[in-house]
Amino acid sequence: MSVLAQKLIDPQGFVIPRMVADEFHTTIKEVAQLTGLSVDAVSKKDRVHSKSSQKRLRDLVMIINRVTPWCGTPFQAFAWYRSEGIPGFGDLTAEALVKQGHADQVMQYIDRIAEGGFA
Repeated sequence: MSVLAQKLIDPQGFVIPRMVADEFHTTIKEVAQLTGLSVDAVSKKDRVHSKSSQKRLRDLVMIINRVTPWCGTPFQAFAWYRSEGIPGFGDLTAEALVKQGHADQVMQYIDRIAEGGFA
């Protein structure tokens, strides 16, 4: 597990929204917006541990983790996630695609680029 993932995922395997917010100097509300979840889904323990909430939170962490080596730092990877349009997806950002439930396609895109493919 990467250093970033170790910071943001607890020993039981749950992504901790408060740690995500702290790591990227933002708020719980913003973490909810980043993933397309409600504030309750990232702030109430029974909701944050649900499969759907954890899937979206994990997608965010794994995408940022995967592009960090290219971006330089996790914070720069976070900026990429939020603002860099992906050409193969109509210039939608990774954030927009995760919100739409297309995180797997973003990961496939990242893997393709890592293997030397084109955008």
